[in-house]
Amino acid sequence: MRASDLLGPDGPLVRALDGYEHRPSQLAMADAVENVLREGGVTLVEAGTGTGKTMAYLVPALLSGRKVIVSTRTKNLQDQLRTQDLPLLRRVLGPEGIEVDVAFMKGLSNYLCLRRFEATRRSALAEEPWARRQLAVVERWRETTASGERSDLLDLEEDAGIWAHVQSGSDTRIGARCPHFEDCFVTKMRRAADEAQLVVVNHHLFFADLAMRGPHGGAVLPDYDVVIFDEAHAIEDVATLFFGSEVSTGKIARLARDATGSLGAIKDGTPLPERLRAAADAFFLALPEPRPGPGSQGRRDLPKSVFTAELEQRFFALDDALEALEAHCRLAGRESESVRQIARRAGELRDDLARIPDAAEGRAVPWIAQRGHGTAIGVSPVDISSLLREELIYKTDAVVFTSATLTTGGSFEFIRQRLGIEGEVDEVDLPSPFRFPEQAALYLPSDLPDPREPAFADVAAEAILALTGITGGGAFVLCTSFRSMNALAQACRPTLVDRDHRVLVQGEAPKGSLLRRFRDAGDAVLFATMSFWEGVDVPGEALRLVVLDKLPFQAPDDPLLRARSQAIEASGASAFRELHLPTAALTLQQGFGRLIRSTRDRGVVAILDKRIRTKGYGRYLLDSLPDASRCYSLDEVRAFWERPQ
Repeated sequence: MRASDLLGPDGPLVRALDGYEHRPSQLAMADAVENVLREGGVTLVEAGTGTGKTMAYLVPALLSGRKVIVSTRTKNLQDQLRTQDLPLLRRVLGPEGIEVDVAFMKGLSNYLCLRRFEATRRSALAEEPWARRQLAVVERWRETTASGERSDLLDLEEDAGIWAHVQSGSDTRIGARCPHFEDCFVTKMRRAADEAQLVVVNHHLFFADLAMRGPHGGAVLPDYDVVIFDEAHAIEDVATLFFGSEVSTGKIARLARDATGSLGAIKDGTPLPERLRAAADAFFLALPEPRPGPGSQGRRDLPKSVFTAELEQRFFALDDALEALEAHCRLAGRESESVRQIARRAGELRDDLARIPDAAEGRAVPWIAQRGHGTAIGVSPVDISSLLREELIYKTDAVVFTSATLTTGGSFEFIRQRLGIEGEVDEVDLPSPFRFPEQAALYLPSDLPDPREPAFADVAAEAILALTGITGGGAFVLCTSFRSMNALAQACRPTLVDRDHRVLVQGEAPKGSLLRRFRDAGDAVLFATMSFWEGVDVPGEALRLVVLDKLPFQAPDDPLLRARSQAIEASGASAFRELHLPTAALTLQQGFGRLIRSTRDRGVVAILDKRIRTKGYGRYLLDSLPDASRCYSLDEVRAFWERPQ
């Protein structure tokens, strides 16, 4: 059976589902995926919004009989596959005799650890009023959850402090010796993944596994034949995280805390955990202030000149403290798996710490960053294209890279260079089937202040209120920073509440919960940041307005971006044209793509950054967007919205 038999106009999906839209571009993509899964190699597919790309790769993957990993950029899309797309396929394809054998994997911190939960309930922390309340919420959920997965715990705030004490993790999991091992949610998740034909993960977990298979040895995912990357435009950023190293005050504090607990359980009162805390405090206090900047992930340069004689002395004292704890725990942990785990964690932190001052100039960038209330130092590779080529593309039978946004300037060249894709590969560019001039308006005001001016937030808030007044809410306000998100939400909230619109702000609840509340309300206004610019699907009337506060250029003071720019300039090319502009274009396309998700949707996208009209590069960015009706005033937006359909 071919994928086209199932997805075509006479297939079971059309017969079984009211409103299911047969899409020729979906069949073309399914054919391309089916071919590379059969023949091997690499395929790049840009599938415009509305192509139905998830079905176009899921159906061939299920028919292939091969072990397939599907990797998504966001947990939002992973959750959509888990709760919507794959249950739909199971329901429709089951009567056709096609088994939908699927498992889902996320990073360990997404799962409840039964051992840590029980330990926390017995600890002094459980006496704190806030912890007692949150533990009670977790306890009620634990009795009913089948997955133990954080995204299913809807009654607990996204930033609830108790989760850090009860979550699983690679640095806290003790394996088969744990008394809860057989009932463990992670054990069940991994066994299901071993047995399934198709395993859905996110990019963070995939590249954590790939890095471990490479320089560190070991694996998280089961062995696989094929990888399909959805939202593949984001691979470079995610992979960079895992082919570098990071040491933070938080990691060391958790290690010292867990060491105290594990050693205390075997009546070992060594002062080494306290020595580690003191050495870490002395080292991090001597580092320069991170001074995080908007959009730079808080990173700042950590040049070799920072490592003065005094800082080097503190660096070696921290290394000595880690080495002493590692050695002690190896000896003391003969009968305790949790103590041996402390030794492993201390050794891994030593390795990561050593890589930072030893970073090869021009090939890796050392940096310092603020992480919550703490500090982190790390090192990231400037160019990961060769790593991806050697560790992924050459070692995997078939790889599919797909996204609604892979091309810039009509070419796949930018993404090929960034991901190390060489030679002859299949390139498939499928335009969106939507009628954008009739379905969407693009509002481009030029009378707002420059977004870098202090007055911008107040004037932008007025524009948001005017636009939501026209559409009656149903809006995503997508911001390039948390600072902008919070400022706009605070300014708009009173008026929106007076209008009886539900106001939702990222961070107030898990993302999946926010999306459900948004859909259910029908006229809500959601303020969010970059994690909602992509991988979020809200078809229908609930979403009819998308407001983008600023052009999504990356922060120029980010040391990694600067190093990549310098490498491009050194080759004689323009970093702005070759890196900054294409990256912004891809992100802008993703933001626009939240609006129109079916042939029946209509709405407005507003870009409040006047630079898209006043700067020379604006034409390049506009040309990268769908051909929606252009509006330059609120009156034109209102006329579009009130136009009979």
